[in-house]
Amino acid sequence: MKTTLDLPDDLLIEAKSVAARRHTTLKAIVEHALRREIQQLSPATPAIDSTLYETGPFGILRLKRDRGVVVTMEDIQKIQDAIDQEELDRALNPNRPL
Repeated sequence: MKTTLDLPDDLLIEAKSVAARRHTTLKAIVEHALRREIQQLSPATPAIDSTLYETGPFGILRLKRDRGVVVTMEDIQKIQDAIDQEELDRALNPNRPL
């Protein structure tokens, strides 16, 4: 379904920037953000274990190497969702420190 959104210029610019950095589309960024926002309304969103990952020198997410921990695709998705949420919060509230 198509719809029209009226977004502040600074938010649109930041969203397009995030999309470009991720080699994806603005549509995908908006869809992902909406799904995550709606999912947060459902009860019991699990906590993210940030001990499983680190940010590399170029801002690229990389998993920490610990032979005793098994990292699943679900873990990776949770980590990416947390990062996406942080970027969205930063875009929506550029003057608020995170």
